Amino acid sequence: MNVTELLRLLQAEHDETAARADSLREQIEQLTRGLAEIVTTRKVIDGLALPDRAQASEEPATVYQRIVTAFNEHPGRVFRVRDLHELLGLPTDEPSINVTRSHLGRLVRQGLLDQPGRGRYQKRT
Repeated sequence: MNVTELLRLLQAEHDETAARADSLREQIEQLTRGLAEIVTTRKVIDGLALPDRAQASEEPATVYQRIVTAFNEHPGRVFRVRDLHELLGLPTDEPSINVTRSHLGRLVRQGLLDQPGRGRYQKRT
C-alpha cells in the first residue's frame, strides 16, 4: 500500500465519520426539541391538575416518611396496621389500612422492617 492510497482511505474514513457526526447532531437536535415539547406539555398538564391531585402525588412519600419515623421512634415495638394508623392519626377505614399494609409490605421487602407475625411489623434490628 502506498502513501497516496493510505491518504485516500484515511480521507474516506474521515468523510464517513463526519457524515455520521452530522447525522448524530441532527438526531440530538430532534430529540432535544421533542424533550422540550414534553416538558412544555407536562407544565400545561400540571397547571390544569386539581390541587387535590398534586397533594395525592406527594402523599405516598410523606406517608412512607411518617411510617419510618414512627418505627424509628419506637424501635422495639411491634405494630399492627390499625395501631400504627391510630399513632399517626391516619383514618382507620379498611381501604386506608390496606394501602398502609401495602406500604409496610414494601418496607419489609426493602429490608427496613421485619414481619415477626401475620399483620405485625417492627423495625429491623
